[in-house]
Amino acid sequence: MPGPRIDSSNNNKDSFDLIVVGAGIVGMAHAYTAALRGLKVCVVERDAACIGASIRNFGFITITGQAPGDTWRRAMHAREVWQHIAPQAGIDIVHRNLWLAAYRPEAHDVLEAFMRTPMGEACELLDAADAQAKAPALSLADARSVLFSPHELRVESRTAIGLLAKWLAEVHGVVFRFGETVHQVETPRVRTSRGTLRGERVVVCTNTDLHGLFAERIAAHELTLCRLQMLRVVPEAGFRLPGSVMMDLSLVRYEGYSTLPEAAALRARLQEEEAASLAHGIHLIVVQSADGSLVVGDSHHYGDAPEPFAMEEVDQLVLRHLRSTLNLETAQVTERWTGVYPSSKAAPCVIDAPDSATRVVLVTSGTGASTGFGIAHDVFQKW
Repeated sequence: MPGPRIDSSNNNKDSFDLIVVGAGIVGMAHAYTAALRGLKVCVVERDAACIGASIRNFGFITITGQAPGDTWRRAMHAREVWQHIAPQAGIDIVHRNLWLAAYRPEAHDVLEAFMRTPMGEACELLDAADAQAKAPALSLADARSVLFSPHELRVESRTAIGLLAKWLAEVHGVVFRFGETVHQVETPRVRTSRGTLRGERVVVCTNTDLHGLFAERIAAHELTLCRLQMLRVVPEAGFRLPGSVMMDLSLVRYEGYSTLPEAAALRARLQEEEAASLAHGIHLIVVQSADGSLVVGDSHHYGDAPEPFAMEEVDQLVLRHLRSTLNLETAQVTERWTGVYPSSKAAPCVIDAPDSATRVVLVTSGTGASTGFGIAHDVFQKW
């Protein structure tokens, strides 16, 4: 979806309270949070529309399983924001809830341990028979238990970002300058490919561009890039998921589960039984679009310059997990794509302050849609 038209009616059209560099979900979250505070906001995006990680993901606002502490808290905040703004911006909440099936006894042990944590509040640990009755789309004959979470919701990421930008422009007066590259930030001066803007404050949210603006400061965080593979699958007519779906492999990846002591035994068993999936960083997530198709993934490969070529071996592993987790009669792949996001072994996000008026904000855990609004809230609370 093309970006909103640039507002040229304001006599001070090149001067703003806040300039946001980057129109992905993290940049949008900062624009929204600033606009709520009555600030005059401009978002500058080098591409003609958002085409990066923010539209290539699941659109899955994930709460349950996020790392305890700030990440989980930010995800809970972001969920409330999504619920509030989605209907106003014309963004459909396609479905809600999470169903995580545990097939191995060690996976069941992890879920039991998770339920004893504060993050398990409002979740339910169902036995397989009860879950099967409530969620017939799942294949649970060999399952030990199923974690049900009411917290999650899902939007269509391909359209949500464009609709959010349109709403921010029309309702909150946010100015968008698409197709304009920012070459230099020396707050309050922002030099772009079209001229010079003035912003009393600047937030840089440039996602995978680790070698551009503030490259020397970003380098100090020792970030790398993560490439993932995803697919769109068309099931038989009438097939409906009860919500987003995960399984055992997610329990050794999401820190809300993987940091529990019980996860060590599950990881050891998976290393014996699913070594290839672990080597490719695969854990199954399945969500459903309004047209009935399934968005399925994903994998994780790391490097300073990940190649853009998808591997058939990875897709086949993901599809095998899909077929073993869902009661599918057919599963026709209609689209395949890759996405890239910055990654850190040390922190789920970077919030850096080059000076008192400038912030560099990067989500380094692939959780931009899930935590972006919470991160923006925190940035402005302390700024």
